[in-house]
Amino acid sequence: MALTLSALLSAPGLGLSLAGSATSTLEREIAWVAVTEQENPAMFLTGGELVLTTGVRQRTAEEQRRFVRVLQRAGAVGIGFGVGLGHDTVPAALVAEANRWGLPVIEVPYQTPFIALGKLVADSHSADHFAKLERLIADHQVLARSLLTGGGLPELLKHLGGMLGTELVLTQFTAELYSSSKDAGAPTMDRWVPFPVPTGRRDACTLWAKKPFDDSGIVGYAQNLISIELNNLTKQRQAQRALAGQVMADVVRGALDTDEASRRLAGVGVNSTRRNVVLLAESAAHHKNLRGTTLPATLDGAVSAMVDHDLVVVVEDDGGRAPKLARNLADHLVEAGIHATIGIGGSYTKPNGLRWSYFESKEAAARGLEVNEPERLSLTSLLLSSEDVPLADMAGEAIGPLVRFDKQHGSELVHTLEAYLNLNGSVAAVADELSLHRNTVRYRLAQIAELTGYDPAVTADRVQLYLALAVRRVARA
Repeated sequence: MALTLSALLSAPGLGLSLAGSATSTLEREIAWVAVTEQENPAMFLTGGELVLTTGVRQRTAEEQRRFVRVLQRAGAVGIGFGVGLGHDTVPAALVAEANRWGLPVIEVPYQTPFIALGKLVADSHSADHFAKLERLIADHQVLARSLLTGGGLPELLKHLGGMLGTELVLTQFTAELYSSSKDAGAPTMDRWVPFPVPTGRRDACTLWAKKPFDDSGIVGYAQNLISIELNNLTKQRQAQRALAGQVMADVVRGALDTDEASRRLAGVGVNSTRRNVVLLAESAAHHKNLRGTTLPATLDGAVSAMVDHDLVVVVEDDGGRAPKLARNLADHLVEAGIHATIGIGGSYTKPNGLRWSYFESKEAAARGLEVNEPERLSLTSLLLSSEDVPLADMAGEAIGPLVRFDKQHGSELVHTLEAYLNLNGSVAAVADELSLHRNTVRYRLAQIAELTGYDPAVTADRVQLYLALAVRRVARA
């Protein structure tokens, strides 16, 4: 530690002694030593200095008292008065004024040069600085070792919290990634200090330290380590999701037999002998961010994959927890700045069940709500799950003429057909829904029948058109 007045008085060979009764700052560290013979040296002081003088300019009692007051207001830690030059002893007026203001006065004998005191203080600061650097380097090694030995961010932040003597919280946007204590609570600007962690995305990650704490410079190093680890974790998630996505894509396409599918799913962490639910997140605007984003803590242990541009999360569940987990996922993505729609599949065993759950979640997500629960078994999803049925081609053949006609003439035949089917074939309801005359609706229905060859008023044709629209909606999602 830096030298104090008390330690300086005890230094051997200097012959220093305390003049007067003031002792309030004896245990304060000496920031520096200032030698002056000016009447008012305040402009050269920053506080914490031991001011050394021979008093050659303080001849009268008033000058001596004024000198003490100037030093006291400037924040000096004490006065070192050299005797044997201007004064044979420390002036009584100076000592009395120093006692009044609680400013210690040290008598420096003639044979002790002021430079000896300055060297002692400088050496103590150097030693203190060197000791701090040694501690800082040792702390650096502890933090780096916590990552290199596999402890990860929790271990690193545990050590960092101990070094700072405070609680820590790591957040990404507003989602909490780590907390040193269950009772830490949400960080607030009045009680916590934020330290941004660079991750390549603006304000993506912040390390919060609860006040008060002692930072020796270790936080800056920790920020860099956390940034490196977070980017490494993001790359690992991207690689793992790409690999799992390849397996899921093969399962979804039906390209594997049951045994091979089970074996490959097990290789990416999916136990197909148990009941699994697929949660599917799709985001047209932020699909690239889905590749590396974190999952909420409630989905720890789930297997995530990228299939096309969608994030697919496979959860072992009987279906009871799925809605809550989907809500957790949606909230987490929003907090991470990713706006997505979540589709929930059913709970099934075996690879074919996982495939079925995927198509259910895909169809559910197409409804566009933030969280979409699965509906009753869908013939559309069943047909989509079969590579042997050219359903997309069939849908294009049925609906394509309407799409092209709408594009050429600015009409709304597809929209009218969707409303007609959703409103159970009621012309009156469609007219009210679209603010049209009933004859206009009938005319459009006639156009649809003429262009497609399917009459919406005929049950068999209506089913064909409904399936074609459903397939088109899922394919576009």
